[in-house]
Amino acid sequence: MIQLDNVTKEYRLKNGQVKSILRNLSIELPERNIAILGRNGMGKSTLLRMIAGIEDPDNGQIITKKRLSWPIGFRGSFHSELTGLENVKFVARIYGQDTDRIVEYVEEFAEIGAFFREPYKTYSSGMGARLAFGLSMAINFDVYLIDELMSVGDAQFQKKSKATFHGKLSGSKIIMVSHSMDALRDYCDCGIVIHNGTVLFSDSLEDAISTYEAINK
Repeated sequence: MIQLDNVTKEYRLKNGQVKSILRNLSIELPERNIAILGRNGMGKSTLLRMIAGIEDPDNGQIITKKRLSWPIGFRGSFHSELTGLENVKFVARIYGQDTDRIVEYVEEFAEIGAFFREPYKTYSSGMGARLAFGLSMAINFDVYLIDELMSVGDAQFQKKSKATFHGKLSGSKIIMVSHSMDALRDYCDCGIVIHNGTVLFSDSLEDAISTYEAINK
């Protein structure tokens, strides 16, 4: 169960105007694979970060009894001065995981060689993405939060990543933000559309896509 209770989120722009992302939203999200649709700037990623607990609403609360991932591929919690190994250990301890198991899994999965023991600030964006994705897959969650599913590395690595991710979904649900309707159709079966501070839920993904397209004609 993930419940948003009277949630409001706003940003003050440089010109002094206030942009409302969500206004007094109350909704209980079903235990299904949910797509989040909306134009750029409507707050899709903000909503995902609030569900993950990375960002707080201005008012209201988000209640969950589920074990939620951070947004897959999110690297904001990695400390640039720490090595990949040290960052992985830190996250593993926060989530109460067996540190040795997580380290072994991520080091093997990420395939970044000696850089695993180098400071994160020396990583290319691709290496950072590999580390982040490997760490996301190393921990089991009830719900995986996905902000644009990544395509990282060569074809073989992408194939391995996709197979691993599909394996996780056998016992978990997802909430997914993507601009790719094909990707949403691959993974989701219902959807919510964010538009001008409001959220519209559709029990059918195709209905959600049709609503999104109609709003944005």
